[in-house]
Amino acid sequence: MQRASRLFFAVCLAVLLAACDRAPTLPKLSPHDVIVAFGDSLTHGTGASSDTAYPAVLAALTGRTVINAGVPGDTTGTGLQRLPSVLDEYKPRLVLLCLGGNDMLRKQPEAATENNLRLLAKTIRSSGAEVVLIGVPEPKLFGGAPDFYARVAEEMRLPLEDEAFNEVLKDNRLKSDPIHANAAGYRVVAERLAERLNALLREAGAL
Repeated sequence: MQRASRLFFAVCLAVLLAACDRAPTLPKLSPHDVIVAFGDSLTHGTGASSDTAYPAVLAALTGRTVINAGVPGDTTGTGLQRLPSVLDEYKPRLVLLCLGGNDMLRKQPEAATENNLRLLAKTIRSSGAEVVLIGVPEPKLFGGAPDFYARVAEEMRLPLEDEAFNEVLKDNRLKSDPIHANAAGYRVVAERLAERLNALLREAGAL
């Protein structure tokens, strides 16, 4: 019985350690490190003003430098093309990656979008920055974020925030049109991201 108990404890410990090893992490950030919000119109702040887009609100909430690198109409494919120049210009320590909505609107193959997200994350990491992946809901009634966001996040050990925009775009009070938030909606997204980032940075010992 004692031997069986020891074996059970060893198995549980191994599972726990493996789970911890797979847990998404963030690097320690200094107060001067740059965060880049990279995405499409949801990052740009379409439906609101530049100072109420989520990157600007996130900067105000966290006291950190957050660059808005959102381009309306961007897909994961066009994002791949412009990402290197953004990384070279701003040299971020952390990138908030929010793309995929226009891929869905244009009915591009999910497999291609998923692969592009992997390539985007790999490109960011190869620059020395880390990634937080932000999921975008499918453009349909009660559409949550597609499963490929979770697959990419799990495979690459990326922190994933896939509820913020889903919550906002289901609430007419928080939308400027069917696929964009308004100022109040972008604030909700920024607040969710601030909570998540603060938790991750505390775990990394950066707060």
